[in-house]
Amino acid sequence: MNPAHHLSERRLADAWAELQAQADNGKTLQADAHRLAFADPEFLLRRETRGIRLQLEMLKPDLAQQELGVENTVVVFGSARFRERAVAQERLEQAQASGDARALAQARALLNNARYYEQAREFARTVARYSAHCPKEDQLFICTGGGPGIMEAANRGAHDEGALNVGLNIALPHEQAGNAYISPELSFKFHYFALRKMHFMMRAKALVAFPGGFGTLDELFEVITLVQCQKAKPVPIVLFGSDYWKRLLKLEVLVEEGAISPEDLELFEYVDTPAAAWQHIVRFYDLPAD
Repeated sequence: MNPAHHLSERRLADAWAELQAQADNGKTLQADAHRLAFADPEFLLRRETRGIRLQLEMLKPDLAQQELGVENTVVVFGSARFRERAVAQERLEQAQASGDARALAQARALLNNARYYEQAREFARTVARYSAHCPKEDQLFICTGGGPGIMEAANRGAHDEGALNVGLNIALPHEQAGNAYISPELSFKFHYFALRKMHFMMRAKALVAFPGGFGTLDELFEVITLVQCQKAKPVPIVLFGSDYWKRLLKLEVLVEEGAISPEDLELFEYVDTPAAAWQHIVRFYDLPAD
């Protein structure tokens, strides 16, 4: 590293260290015109500096992924509420003991949906195993929203294989922390949903949507819209769990009403197994067989 560049970096870091030392010593931060602008939280959090914050949320994850060679991702969406089978079974036993009818119904649904956790984990393992034998520039990295549930399962599957994987978390009122299986150097937290969703698409070579709620639907329809409007390159979009998605979304109605073209229904593929999800991606890109 260039010594001058290194010294410059240290000066910037020292400014933040001094700021932290103030807090550690119990000195309340006061508005201070003399404080360096980049080390002035009150200034950075002003309404007028929102553009700077947006740029920082754009740059930080982008530069970190570049440095680690993460250029191609497979993005996995899905419910944050689903759990692995052992946890779901424990919840069911607790609900049965409580005698609470609502808790029992929720626990039964949780156990039924635990299969999606296991399938997301297995799918991510498949992607990681494939990439382990590829040149760096051709590797595919699992990327999720960084939270629990299906996101955790996908990060966990990549982690099982010792593969780097990405988590793009979001700061929420109930404080969603990054799951334990994200590669620490690729575990990011966002304030702005818009920047987070942009990062999902920037490196995405495929998107796999497992059953989920409003957040999953928001992310899924944004991707479909971008591809439909040719604002993003075509990528394989996989809807995992055909029964769930076909019950939830009657998209043929859009064709019947003339709201979309019939070929728009070909932008995505329904699948029911990890192998089928992976094979759709393989066919789309004509990847070498395992």
